Amino acid sequence: MWKIVTDALPQLIVAGLQYTIPIAIISFIFGLGLALLTALVRISRKKSIFFMVLKAFFRFYVWLFRSTPLLVQLFIVYFGLPYLKISGIAPDGIKLTPLVAGILTFSLNTGAYCSETMRAAILSIPKGQWEAAYSIGMTRTLALRRIILPQALRVSLPPLANSFISLVKDTSLAASITIVEMFEVSQQIAAQNFQPLVMYCLVAALYAVACTLLSWLQGYLEKITSRYVSNIN
Repeated sequence: MWKIVTDALPQLIVAGLQYTIPIAIISFIFGLGLALLTALVRISRKKSIFFMVLKAFFRFYVWLFRSTPLLVQLFIVYFGLPYLKISGIAPDGIKLTPLVAGILTFSLNTGAYCSETMRAAILSIPKGQWEAAYSIGMTRTLALRRIILPQALRVSLPPLANSFISLVKDTSLAASITIVEMFEVSQQIAAQNFQPLVMYCLVAALYAVACTLLSWLQGYLEKITSRYVSNIN
C-alpha cells in the first residue's frame, strides 16, 4: 500500500496544482466580480425600466443557480449547450472545452451564492454610515465605494472564505466533464491498480489538507481585517 501511495501522490499533487487550485481561484475571482455586480444592482434605488428589468434578471439568475444542483449545471453547460442551435449566432450549437465549461459553471454558481452574502453584508451596515457620508457631501456611489464596501468586505469575509473552501471541494465534480483534476486522476489510477479505497482515501486526505490550509488563511485574514475594530464589552 505504501508503494501505491508514493507512486500516486506526485500525480495527484500535479493534477491539483495544474487544475484543481487554478480552476477554483479563477472561478472564484470571476464569481466575486459577478456577485458584486449582482448585489449592487439588487440594492440599487434606481426606478428606471432598464434597472427594473435588470433587477428581475439578476433575481432570476440567483434563484436559478441556487435552486439547481451544481452537477446538473455542469452537464447542461458542457453536454447540453452543443444542442442549443441559434440561427445566425451558433448554428452548430454552443460547444465549449471542458475547462471553459467548468470555469463558466463554477463562476456562475459561485456568483449566485456570493451575491447574497455581499448583499446581506452591505445591507447590514447601519444607515447612520450612509447618513454621515451624505452629511459631508458624498454621493451615494462615493459613499458606497469609500465607506460602505470596505466595512461590508470585513463582514462578508468569513462566509466568502467558506464559499471558496467549498468551491475547492466542488471542483471534484469537474471529473464528470473529463477535466483531469485530482479526483479524475485518482479514478484513473484506481482503474489501473484496482485499489479504489486507497486512492479515494488519498485524494480525500489531499482535499482535507488543502481546505485546512485555507481555513488557517481565513483566520489570518479575519484577524487582519478586524484589527481596527474596537471591542466594546
